[in-house]
Amino acid sequence: MSEITTPIDSFLNHKADTGMQCGNYTIDIPELKPGQQYRFHFDMTACVGCHCCEVACNEQNGNPADVKWRRVGEMETGHFPDTLQLFNSMSCNHCIDPACLNGCPTNSYIKLDNGIVYHVDEDCIGCQYCTWNCPYEVPVFHEERGIVTKCHMCVDKLEAGQTPACVQACPAGAIEIEVVDKEEWIRNDMTKEGVAPHLPDVSITQPTTRYTLPEIPEGEEIRPADEHILKPAHPEWPLVFMTVLTQMSVGGFVALFFGELLHLLGLDLPAPNLWMVLAVLAPAAIGLPLSALHLGRPALAITAMKNLKTSWLSREAAALGAYAGGVTLLAGLYYLGAPGWLKLLVELPVAALGVYGIYAQSMIYRVPARPAWNRRSTTLRFFGSGYLGFLLVATVLAFTGEARSVLALMAPTLMLGLYQMHLIYEETIFYKYLDKEHPLYYQLSRTKRLLEEHFGHLKRLRLASLAAFAIALPMISIVFAAANMGTAAAITLILALLGATASEIVGRYLFYRTVVPLGLAGNFFAGNQRH
Repeated sequence: MSEITTPIDSFLNHKADTGMQCGNYTIDIPELKPGQQYRFHFDMTACVGCHCCEVACNEQNGNPADVKWRRVGEMETGHFPDTLQLFNSMSCNHCIDPACLNGCPTNSYIKLDNGIVYHVDEDCIGCQYCTWNCPYEVPVFHEERGIVTKCHMCVDKLEAGQTPACVQACPAGAIEIEVVDKEEWIRNDMTKEGVAPHLPDVSITQPTTRYTLPEIPEGEEIRPADEHILKPAHPEWPLVFMTVLTQMSVGGFVALFFGELLHLLGLDLPAPNLWMVLAVLAPAAIGLPLSALHLGRPALAITAMKNLKTSWLSREAAALGAYAGGVTLLAGLYYLGAPGWLKLLVELPVAALGVYGIYAQSMIYRVPARPAWNRRSTTLRFFGSGYLGFLLVATVLAFTGEARSVLALMAPTLMLGLYQMHLIYEETIFYKYLDKEHPLYYQLSRTKRLLEEHFGHLKRLRLASLAAFAIALPMISIVFAAANMGTAAAITLILALLGATASEIVGRYLFYRTVVPLGLAGNFFAGNQRH
């Protein structure tokens, strides 16, 4: 009979193999009863901001300096000379409803019976989606290992009746381990004792950490000590190109589907051909493999489809993968000269898969932990980029001399291009009149500053290029097509396609670079959290 190894056993074996030793600090915690779990208690009145907990955590777990499972945030209040400095030492909050677990596409997170949210390193592909989902920015990417790692409350020590390394190291006794009744915590105490200054809304993940807070004079503002520091987020170049190209492909396929449908209904329009299908397939064939470059362990990319139940990333991977397979099958049918009704029968579910894939793609970003992304406009913008696919199909038609079909495609192309401009205008108005009473004002106002101060030139370029290549040049191509000037129309459409694609890439780059996450206030020493 083979031996079954649990994640905890693997962790303990890793400890033994690397020679890491446990301390001798024992604890007396009651045995967990049904409905209870372990949690941290942090006494903000006792913490002196020495960062010993950070150092002890890294030493205990063999992490490099830029991988921090516990971080100390700094805040301040009052006015000189009557000031107060506050510290918040935070690691994983071992939430009752952890967003990292729900969003993980490979099921690399499990919630143990003792309540600890445990990361199974062996299953992780390093997609870093959990680092976006967690409102506390707890999971951190370990570049050397190519995976995400996080606090496990020194579960091996707890099982041996010993305190975690951070608890042992704190000279002020500001960190403790407690037992909490989850239902009672949710019902009575969470909103009072589970929130420190500038921490996210507890309803997002239901964190279990309990805080003891100092008395702050009424009306005094508590400011993050790093509020003057503003850094752009990671550019995520593989995802920039992957999202734009897959949206182009799906948009083009929708155009192809309606072209086939209208042809079969007897309208005097040419049927789609093999070249159009190959043109639509090409962006997806390039874009989908590019997404693997974002992963820490790209060889395991196929496992990203494991969590269809709760992960939008799994759903996107499955839907767009099936979509690409369906377009490939359709190319074969066109090559073999299959009848139109059969091609339409295949195109309908493939189009549905593509549309759902782009919807799932947008939902990946609509997470509460990233306020600038968590808006309806994200989904609309992702679908709006589909006009690139209409331009692509129109370009192929122009080269094959089908001027009337080009004219038919230009109407939805122009409408989507104009709608993209409307979304940019709507975003500008939203940030211009952002209310200081908005609960997410701190993050959204910083996104506004990034858009206006750091990337103002790119935002203006984005708007100008969208107007030129998504609206002006397609309108010129209409004139050429109506005058039966096929070559001029084709050249104009190529320029429009290239320029509009570049414009969307700039827009997507700004999308990634200007997001400001929720997280730990005053997080000077964040490590390599990808904010």
